[in-house]
Amino acid sequence: MQQPENSVYQKPVTLGNIMKFAVPTIAMTVFMSFYTMVDGLFVSNLIGTEALSAINLTAPVISLVTAISTMLATGGSAVIMRKMGGGRQEEARQDFTALIIVNAVVGLVMCGLGYLCLDLIFSRAGLSEAVAAYCRTYLSRYLIFTVPILLMNNFTLYMIAAGKSMLSMVCSVSGGVLNIVLDYVFLALLDTGIGGAAVATGLGYSVTAVVGLVVFARRDGLLHFQKPVFRLGVLREVAVNGSSEMATTLVTGIITLLFNWTMLHYVGEDGVAAITIIMYVLMFASSLYTGYSYGVAPMISYYYGEQNHEKLHRLVHTSLLVIAVISVATMVLSFAVTEPLVSVFTRPDHPVYQLAVTGNRICTAALAFIGFNIFASGLFTALSNGVVSAVLAFSRSFVFMLITMLALPALFGVNGIWLATPAAELMALVLSAAAFFRYRKRYRY
Repeated sequence: MQQPENSVYQKPVTLGNIMKFAVPTIAMTVFMSFYTMVDGLFVSNLIGTEALSAINLTAPVISLVTAISTMLATGGSAVIMRKMGGGRQEEARQDFTALIIVNAVVGLVMCGLGYLCLDLIFSRAGLSEAVAAYCRTYLSRYLIFTVPILLMNNFTLYMIAAGKSMLSMVCSVSGGVLNIVLDYVFLALLDTGIGGAAVATGLGYSVTAVVGLVVFARRDGLLHFQKPVFRLGVLREVAVNGSSEMATTLVTGIITLLFNWTMLHYVGEDGVAAITIIMYVLMFASSLYTGYSYGVAPMISYYYGEQNHEKLHRLVHTSLLVIAVISVATMVLSFAVTEPLVSVFTRPDHPVYQLAVTGNRICTAALAFIGFNIFASGLFTALSNGVVSAVLAFSRSFVFMLITMLALPALFGVNGIWLATPAAELMALVLSAAAFFRYRKRYRY
């Protein structure tokens, strides 16, 4: 018998019904990016721009920690919801439970490896002793929460897939509020330094992990825990299907490292602080597209598994219109608030200020393309075509970024660093459009 939660997939595909799925996930991802920015705000104002640089310098390592979890979460969600749409609920729940266990094991392994390599990571980076010390302190505290963070990544998507988008949003907002409150307590009141910021972040992320364990332990939902069955074929399919998101996470860390090295070469540690501020802005804007893609991905997977091509077509084309509107709005807003936003992180008389203002105005052009690229990769993941999704994501996040990061700074100096992101996103848009049109008859979207 069909579960009552399945009714959310039986409704007509209208803009209103799509947004009922997407708005909670958009709000969730926007809020998560917002409180990441608040982390930076507390750190930069209460500790200093050197500590802000340290958070960015640890980002590549954190990307390595979360990459496998991202792969299992996105690839697993698509595979499981396709099985749900195809009427294989029991098998889907067995796979779901097995994947959560795999995530916990991966978290423990990655945590151990992180501590083993902690001193080696920053000892040869050419950093000042103060910045290197901030990096080691922040990462050592962050690694404590590796397992809860990986579970949070998974439960966020599985709550959405199970028709519990509002719960997922409430968890994210609650975790974000906790993070902000703890940032104030640890940094402003207790003066625990940058380690307190990492602990505040870890505890905030842990909210979704704890709630997810409770919610999925109940057997009255579309998805819930039951005796797991570890199928190597499923793990292989999940790995392939989620490889694009894993690649994106990995190469984002690599590109962040490349940005940092380039900035250190041209400007020094002030440049790293400036690029951290720009990344906050881009992350905040991109969270709108990521949230939307997360929200509609279970619908795409379900309709594909159900072979309901009419609903799939309507969903995809409505999504493209929504993304176009968001793209225009974010470009206008980002350009308009550049100076007041940067001034929140650093004083106008600080060298970081002008670097960040110039950088944000140039990087704003990327917002015209990012949304379509994120949606294209997410679309093919949801359709269980991990190869195409991986090609799109890897090309966008690594190949094109590497080309522009090597070429443009050599031609235009520091401005070339800022131009690299818009140029890479434009190149990725051409590839995304080519893939979209090539496979439109196969998937009938």
